[in-house]
Amino acid sequence: MQKIKSLMTRQGLRSPQESVNDLSPIESFRIPTKEELRELHEKPVDPQAQQEIINSIEEVYFSNDSFDIVKYELERLPPVLSLQELEEYRDKLKQQQAAVSKKVADLILEKQPAYVEELERVTSLQSGLQLAAVICTNGRRHLNIAKEGFTQTSLGLLANQRKRQLLIGLLKSLRTIKTLQRTDVRLSEMLEEEDYPGAIQLCLECQKAASTFKHYSCISELNSKLQDTLEQIEEQLDVALSKICKNFDINHYTKVQQAYRLLGKTQTAMDQLHMHFTQAIHNTVFQVVLGYVELCAGNTDTKFQKLQYKDLCTHITSDSYIPCLTDLCKALWEVMLSYYRTMQWHENHDQDEAAVVSSDGNNVIGTEENSFDRNYIKKKLEHGLSRIWQDVQLKVKTYLLGTDLSNFKYDDFIFVLDVISRLMQVGEEFCGSRSEVLQESVRKQSVNYFKTHHRTRLEELRMFLENETWELCPVKSSFSILQLHEFKFLEQSRSPSVSPSKQPASADSSAVTLFEQYCHGGNPFEIPADSKDEETEDVLASNGYESDEQEKSAYQEYDSDSDVPEELKRDYVDEQTGDAPIKSVSRETLRSRKRSDYNLNKVNAPILTNTTLNVIRLVGKYMQMMNILKPIAFDVIHFMSQLFDYYLYAVYTFFGRNDMFESTGLGLSSSRLRTTLNRIQESLIDLEVSGDPSGTLTAAEERKEKVPSPHLSHLVVLTSGNSLYGLAERVVATESLVFLAEQFEFLQPHLDAVMPAAKKPFLQQFYSQTVSTASELRKPVYWIVAAKAIDYEQMLLLMANVKWDVKEIMSQHNVYVDALLKEFEEFNRRLNDVSKRVRIPLPVSNILWEHCIRLANRTLVEGYANVKKCSNEGRALMQLDFQQFLMKLEKLTDIRPIPDKEFVETYIKAYYLTENDMESWIKEHREYSTKQLTNLVNICLGTYINKKARQKLLATIDDIDRPKR
Repeated sequence: MQKIKSLMTRQGLRSPQESVNDLSPIESFRIPTKEELRELHEKPVDPQAQQEIINSIEEVYFSNDSFDIVKYELERLPPVLSLQELEEYRDKLKQQQAAVSKKVADLILEKQPAYVEELERVTSLQSGLQLAAVICTNGRRHLNIAKEGFTQTSLGLLANQRKRQLLIGLLKSLRTIKTLQRTDVRLSEMLEEEDYPGAIQLCLECQKAASTFKHYSCISELNSKLQDTLEQIEEQLDVALSKICKNFDINHYTKVQQAYRLLGKTQTAMDQLHMHFTQAIHNTVFQVVLGYVELCAGNTDTKFQKLQYKDLCTHITSDSYIPCLTDLCKALWEVMLSYYRTMQWHENHDQDEAAVVSSDGNNVIGTEENSFDRNYIKKKLEHGLSRIWQDVQLKVKTYLLGTDLSNFKYDDFIFVLDVISRLMQVGEEFCGSRSEVLQESVRKQSVNYFKTHHRTRLEELRMFLENETWELCPVKSSFSILQLHEFKFLEQSRSPSVSPSKQPASADSSAVTLFEQYCHGGNPFEIPADSKDEETEDVLASNGYESDEQEKSAYQEYDSDSDVPEELKRDYVDEQTGDAPIKSVSRETLRSRKRSDYNLNKVNAPILTNTTLNVIRLVGKYMQMMNILKPIAFDVIHFMSQLFDYYLYAVYTFFGRNDMFESTGLGLSSSRLRTTLNRIQESLIDLEVSGDPSGTLTAAEERKEKVPSPHLSHLVVLTSGNSLYGLAERVVATESLVFLAEQFEFLQPHLDAVMPAAKKPFLQQFYSQTVSTASELRKPVYWIVAAKAIDYEQMLLLMANVKWDVKEIMSQHNVYVDALLKEFEEFNRRLNDVSKRVRIPLPVSNILWEHCIRLANRTLVEGYANVKKCSNEGRALMQLDFQQFLMKLEKLTDIRPIPDKEFVETYIKAYYLTENDMESWIKEHREYSTKQLTNLVNICLGTYINKKARQKLLATIDDIDRPKR
């Protein structure tokens, strides 16, 4: 056997015939010719005898290739040769050779097909390996290109950007420290020593030195030495000067300035003036707060007078907080108005002196000194603006943070913000300040208040949703959120000269500043007498019905509103208010909508519920706070997004969640919608029933930010076929969500205008990934209705009773087509019944019809895939049935083209494919199930192809189905 193997190895990958022809001379000696082989085959051979002959061969003949047969036989010859013995021995060897040759030939012929097949597999494997090598080479090359051109460069840019952000933050910190060192410490120390002339002069010089030589430590030591050179200011002038801070009088101030000029101490007077303004601010706020604290305490105990202002503010009660804040701002306004009038006096006085100097230019030296004094006073007054405003901010900040406002009523808190907003407007007009101190303090209070308020509102929203019966709330067709009281500020906030919530009626007030308006009397913090009436005014004069009879009949089921609370009656908007709707609708558009919508007896009023209106009102209130206090815009918008998120999640949980239909793989929920729902569930929904006492503090805090998942009211029935499984409630819920999304889209420019630039990506992401997905919720919600509205299982049973192996072409379609069409007619009737309760918009009816038709067509294909026997005439009958179904269906619906029409037609046409075309068709049409494709192979080609070809096609189907598992 070793000799046989060595023979095959020497010949390489060649056929057995070639191997026989290429044998060496010695090997040719042992193997017979083709004629001899033919003779051997022709002769009758006894297998047992042949095996005995092979067994009689000596063992040495089966040794390795180096064995010399001729030498071996010659050495075996006896010393005395006998011709007869030699011939006998030769005949024996020939017999052994013939037996071996016969055995070898039989083995070669037996293994030839396997050899050829294995050779083809090796060749195919070699080609596949070469292709894989090329693909791997190309892949590595592209990966290297991506690594060099994208990954390294992008990461480098990100690293540099991160370093830049860190350096910007460091620079901002250094500037803040520099400003504090230059203003607060130095000026406060010099003013405490009452060295007013030196303080003013050194203030200017030290500002210049600090900007140039701020790295020297001796600057701080120089300030302490200069404080020893201050002079004492005359007491009478000082007292007279202090009276200017609260009640400015032109004549009085003119006399004081003349006295200081005679003494040559105009600069000292200016220093003293600023000190008195600072003291006036402190005394004013202390006296106002002390008065309210003593009033609330009910006694005249002097212990309050010994308290610091910061401690005194903590004794203010909630009832007296707003009146005290109002009086505090009024008193501070009087101080700032006096400073403003002081600056006006100096401006007018400088103009008069400049006119005198231009007419008489003899005393040049005196003129230069006066000019220097005027410039100095002007700079001092300008610098004092920010200092005084800074003091005002700190005093008001201390008052704001002294009381916890988290339990205030919403209107009271809005009023506080309104007052602070007016005060910040005063500061902007006073010195151009952005009031960072006030904004930060109000931001802290607002965020603290808003978290508590928002948590309560979310719980209320959950309660509303769990008690919502999803009945239509009748509103006017011209309904606009701008007609709601909560959104009036959007119309009123156009004038920048007044606070957003209370606008004066004057049309030209935007061109007049508050100081100009109240310079000679009045106070911007006076509460108008009619403000309460203005806030409680109900702009909704009717109950929400249109004047025409058409809409009255449309909403006749809502005739009685005796049980509707007054707050909800405000939701019904009157057209007489004059406010324009969000989108103007022409009569032609309205008529076309009436034709396109499912019901023709109602106007296209928005579809919404009381809960929807409640969410819209909350959004309006949130925007009021955001409009008054822009620094918390991000927090407010984040909470607003949670309101929308929770509403969307509730509608999906109530009407759209169904794991059985989600598993159909038809893409009912887009990946974007699924991502949004998962995000809402992870970030907002508390899925735990009760708290875990062993949980960490961080987990407990996170749970406080979440809300339990809502539960559908037991009054809402979604299992009745007569009501199309709660279609009316589903329409109201889903379309109210779409309406809510439209309102958010309408408000996007307003939100974008107040959102900080660094946080705008959050707003953009909220709109692109959440608000825009509201309409996508229609598919899963209405799919549940479509899946239950028509009895698809009954249709499968009827199709199973059809005989498809008919021998003649039929002219009459099958009964199951009529049954299916009756189901659609019944669905159409029930849809009309539902539309009498709730207007069904065109997109909704289209989605319902599309779902039903798509399910019906897929059921048809499934029914055809259950066929056991089918003839060519049966295939023609399938086409006849489907064409009859399409013809009748097109009369029931206006949807064009019919959904999944090609899905059915392509499957039926596949019955006519040949064996060669079937494999490529299967690979191209992966939308069909394994069962449907297998049926095509078994039924269509079952009688025309052999078992091997069928197995090949079934293996192809299995390969296609494997990734889906």
